[in-house]
Amino acid sequence: MRTGFPDFRLGSVLATSFTGTLSERYGNAVERIPTPHRLVDWLAVNGLAVDSCTTAQLELARELRESIHAAATAAAIQDALPASAVQVINDRSAQGRAAAILTPEGKRRWQLSSASCVEDALGVIAADAISIIAGERDGKLALCASPSCQAAFFDTSQSRTRKWCDMNTCGNRQKKARFNANQRRRSAE
Repeated sequence: MRTGFPDFRLGSVLATSFTGTLSERYGNAVERIPTPHRLVDWLAVNGLAVDSCTTAQLELARELRESIHAAATAAAIQDALPASAVQVINDRSAQGRAAAILTPEGKRRWQLSSASCVEDALGVIAADAISIIAGERDGKLALCASPSCQAAFFDTSQSRTRKWCDMNTCGNRQKKARFNANQRRRSAE
């Protein structure tokens, strides 16, 4: 893993984890895949290892990321899906040629058509986005309650009432701000 870059925010849902490679969208945005090599790192961490990535492939990845974010946000607020976002997601899904492989341990692993085929990895991410946006999986799309984040995430909690995309970042930051505000209010009394 290359150093000098912000940590990845990893979740259990591939598509929404991918949208998290740009965080704090409504605050001081943090780009977590600023270079092609960093996209290679993210893909490897998520079981989609490729040997290399070009600048053009990084741009395809970012276009897919933003399209997933737009469609997932619309789905979370029960709005119409943006046609341009749907087209990008569908195009990336159709262009990928990855195959699901069953390991001897009973786990799914993705086999890409070649070690340099970023498009195959993007196809897997797009297919994952389709499954959550289409409502095929047990859970619901929601938006992070942090005003500076508002990331779409897939809530699989039992009550489906999760408020934060990530408790360790957005949730803790909001709880700390609320605690500090209460402390200031109490000391002013």
